[in-house]
Amino acid sequence: MSKQHAPATQRNREPIRKVLETELPGDGGLLLEIGAGTGEHAVYLSKAFPQWQWQPTDPDPDALASIAAWRDEEGGDNLLEPIQLDASGAEWPVDRADAMLCVNMTHISPRAASEGLFAAAGRMLAPGAPLLIYGPFLEADVETTQSNLDFDASLKARNPAWGLRELAWIDELADANGLARTARHAMPANNLTLVYRKT
Repeated sequence: MSKQHAPATQRNREPIRKVLETELPGDGGLLLEIGAGTGEHAVYLSKAFPQWQWQPTDPDPDALASIAAWRDEEGGDNLLEPIQLDASGAEWPVDRADAMLCVNMTHISPRAASEGLFAAAGRMLAPGAPLLIYGPFLEADVETTQSNLDFDASLKARNPAWGLRELAWIDELADANGLARTARHAMPANNLTLVYRKT
């Protein structure tokens, strides 16, 4: 069976939708989802925003198969065929987007993936267009919960290149690529949605 299921999707998809409702331009366009994983977010959110052409991507063939299976079973006309994309790559198979969304990737990938994400956003987004990133982060002025510290340790035990990223580092990546953080939304389970816009 190609369809995969991520339990966290059921918990966070509606809070993410509410943030997108306030942050996405109302006139729609092409939204590029980076690291779409199982494809469950893509199906749910593309239905919530029918004015957006929703382009899911992932580097993993099994994830691409799952996205395609969810799309075939439940996707609307605006949910596009998934494409293989490695965020850390210098060359991307897409050259423009009106918005970008990245859920739970920065901590489960090498730092090069985040670096590539911001480099691409700097190239592809028009002034004012948003890049939205969801996940857990380390903030210098906010005490990290024990659950996030434990999660960070478990990630690094699985792969030393993984781990929660410092928000200050993410902000620096944005600045280096012509983006600025315009919002920080607190989310369930000690996660954040960060909004960066092309300056």
